[in-house]
Amino acid sequence: MRAETVEARAFSPLRLERRFQWSALRREIYRNRHYYILMAPYMIIFFTFTVLPVLASLGISFTYFNMLEPPRFIGWQNYSRLFLNDDVFLIALRNTFYFAIITGPVSYIACFIFAWIINELPPKIRAFMTLVFYAPSISGNVYYIWQIIFSGDKYGYINGILMKLGIILEPIQWLKDERYIMAVLIIVQLWMSLGTSFLAFIAGLQTLDRSLIEAGAVDGIKNRWQELWYIVLPSMRPQLLFGAVMQITSSLAVADISVALAGFPSVNYAGHTIVTHLMDYGSIRFEMGYASAIATVLFVIMLGTNLLTQKLLRKIGG
Repeated sequence: MRAETVEARAFSPLRLERRFQWSALRREIYRNRHYYILMAPYMIIFFTFTVLPVLASLGISFTYFNMLEPPRFIGWQNYSRLFLNDDVFLIALRNTFYFAIITGPVSYIACFIFAWIINELPPKIRAFMTLVFYAPSISGNVYYIWQIIFSGDKYGYINGILMKLGIILEPIQWLKDERYIMAVLIIVQLWMSLGTSFLAFIAGLQTLDRSLIEAGAVDGIKNRWQELWYIVLPSMRPQLLFGAVMQITSSLAVADISVALAGFPSVNYAGHTIVTHLMDYGSIRFEMGYASAIATVLFVIMLGTNLLTQKLLRKIGG
């Protein structure tokens, strides 16, 4: 009876189906082995320097690790401390969401609108305007310009103009007053937002099949807005998704602007973000377990936001 039972299990429909699937997968891999060989260098680098660090950070987030002693498992204590006892993190979380909700959608829409307008220009003018709009995102000491513009003395450009017009009587400490810090950071981020996403949109518009537009005109497309919604945007879904990922990442991972303009830490943590909080515990206090918990929370927020964005982009043209 046992032999019959073992034989019956060996030849059960489910096991046969799994064996067939594995056999088909092996044949498919062998058939496309050249592609896998060509992809191997990138995949090895990606797995080594991206996947493994993320997994290691997730594991370390459940430990106490000060880089002097071996990691000690403490369970969920880092996360409970993060959300229940760390008031500064809650301020950073609020600032990050506030910053991202404004700069993310605005910069994303601005990237596409400017790319759409520039794409209509003649080639030489289009190349020049693309460089003009893209230049701020690759400028080295660009923050120095904004430090002069928002300088807290009467020699700052904003203060000088407002005092000359009689709007204010004494200089405003734009980068030292917590009422203005976040607004200044948002302005600077929006000015620098025409970066990689902007170039991706330009490239997507350049490769758009013009015959689709002509066919749309025959099928009843009456104006440029209908053309944009039903033809241009659906044809650019890969570029739109790439641009969304880049804008979400840059808006949620903001740190350099805050440190350069508002200082570290900023006044009453008015410019404090999740990444600057991570820098505080990771590179100054060396509480690597706690810093890994902060990084994990940021990773989950980015992942959830990207998934939500993908669902919204699928509705374009519907």
